[in-house]
Amino acid sequence: MFIVGLMSGTSLDGIDAALIKVEGHGSKTNLEIMETTEMPFNDYMKEKLLQASNKDTSNVEQLCSLNFEISYLYAEAVREVCEKANFPIEQLDLIGSHGQTLYHIPKPGNGLFRSSLQIGDASVLAYETDAMVISNFRSMDIAAGGEGAPLIPYIDYLLFHHKQRGRLLQNIGGIGNVSVVPARGTLKDIIAFDTGPGNMIIDEICRKRLNQDFDKGGELASKGVVNKNLVEGWMNHHFFKKHPPKSTGREDFGIHYANTILNENASMSTKDLIATATYFSAYSIADAYKSFVLPYYQINEIIVSGGGANNSTLLYMLQELLPDQNVVTSTKFGISEDFKEAIGFALLANETYHQQYANVPSATGAKQAVILGQFTLPPRGNKRGN
Repeated sequence: MFIVGLMSGTSLDGIDAALIKVEGHGSKTNLEIMETTEMPFNDYMKEKLLQASNKDTSNVEQLCSLNFEISYLYAEAVREVCEKANFPIEQLDLIGSHGQTLYHIPKPGNGLFRSSLQIGDASVLAYETDAMVISNFRSMDIAAGGEGAPLIPYIDYLLFHHKQRGRLLQNIGGIGNVSVVPARGTLKDIIAFDTGPGNMIIDEICRKRLNQDFDKGGELASKGVVNKNLVEGWMNHHFFKKHPPKSTGREDFGIHYANTILNENASMSTKDLIATATYFSAYSIADAYKSFVLPYYQINEIIVSGGGANNSTLLYMLQELLPDQNVVTSTKFGISEDFKEAIGFALLANETYHQQYANVPSATGAKQAVILGQFTLPPRGNKRGN
């Protein structure tokens, strides 16, 4: 089957698309990565998404419109990756679309139900591409009592499990999340959880102080001085005290949190503040390992993916905090750190198509393993006979 996976994450930097050829499913999956592409959000779209994901600035009219508007961008990303691969889009079998997360409520309380909102209407995407779409992957896990996140652990197991080597698969997007894949382990042995902020706070400081989207390569952070006392204070956030399974997002570490940091440290130099925020991300990841992973599992390597894998200062800090571990990026294993999640959602769509359970209850807290995602057929039916 030929599948495009689409991912736009909490960093709000754009849409990642991966075209793959896949045979089989589950442990018999054979994968060929045919092409990848990134379609950045323009400033207009990025600002609209930031407003929509902030409960103080969002409104129902805006949400209604954005749900459809972003779908046309997803369709454009599908066309772009197919054109880049010289692959006829009419031969595409399936699209796996994660959607854009606007809000995530992992635990019920205060009159709110456990829930998660990913926008991007699958009917628009199916109509524009004339392909079957599988979307809304998180909802069934939530229906089964899980947090709907993280979902990539199933893919981490398929791609990276090893008989002799225990591995941590650390994604650093807007939020950081880790999958623990023990040596000789089965899918039931996997644990996974969000570690806390990834690039989210760093990016917001760059936007507010410098009017730029991110710290490219960690260059600014490398020139700053870390205030470790500040980081110790930030680590008192309630999220870090929770035991896995756990998940988080902009509701904890988004604009409100970043603005508090900026307001309380208005006199601090921009480079020092970025360096300290970068260290905060690295420290929170290392602390999560030391608290919940390393005392219980033999780990041989930490494999990093996501936008944060391009931040050499962040990786250096992480390695310094974990001197006994080997920190590498997923590129070493033939999986681009920038497109691992897009590839992952293409593979999740393949699992759903074959009616395979693809959540990991030990990671999400669900009562049972379930089939993820919802099918949207092409507007005139499936002409390819699959």
